[in-house]
Amino acid sequence: MKILVACEFSGKVRDAFIAQGHDAMSCDFLPSEGVHRDRHYQGSVLTLVPSKAWDMLIAFPPCTYLCSSGLHWNKRVEGRQAKTDDALKFVSTLLNADIPMIALENPIGCISTQIRKPDQMIQPYEFGDDASKRTCLWLKGLPKLEPTERISGRMVNGKERWSNQTDSGQNKLAPSETRAKERSTTYDGIANAMANQWGKLHPLELIGR
Repeated sequence: MKILVACEFSGKVRDAFIAQGHDAMSCDFLPSEGVHRDRHYQGSVLTLVPSKAWDMLIAFPPCTYLCSSGLHWNKRVEGRQAKTDDALKFVSTLLNADIPMIALENPIGCISTQIRKPDQMIQPYEFGDDASKRTCLWLKGLPKLEPTERISGRMVNGKERWSNQTDSGQNKLAPSETRAKERSTTYDGIANAMANQWGKLHPLELIGR
């Protein structure tokens, strides 16, 4: 299949699909990392989405102006609501692209209230990674991801905490220039599950779903 991975600089999902024999390309304004850096378009995904050549689109739009943790700033910072509105228009464009299979990933936020609720919520620890980061998936023509391996967290006062969390449940990453980049990188287990499970599908099999 021909697969476009939007808003991905790490190359993790792209490389996972290529390892399964698919023709995958990533796209981001940042240069690519990962193994197949030659399979990367540096620029706007909106220049690629109109093409009907793609069988699948997996998108990771920036969550800065979409996630619940930052929405309170919209009433305090002039111009920030407009950026949220633009981000929602971008998400809508991706979800409505003329591509048979689409998955869009983002944290809990205003996509759920302004566009539609997610089809699934997943955790890295359900896919073999020692980390907690609740993530929403909006799906079109794709089944929900099946968990592959649950990693148990350490117990703190009767609650599970994973390696990326403090005992109180906060993310351990301290503020830095690379914090947003590190937090937006897809976990290996989820990337491999997408490639292993969705890579076995074919657009013709999904007609009528």
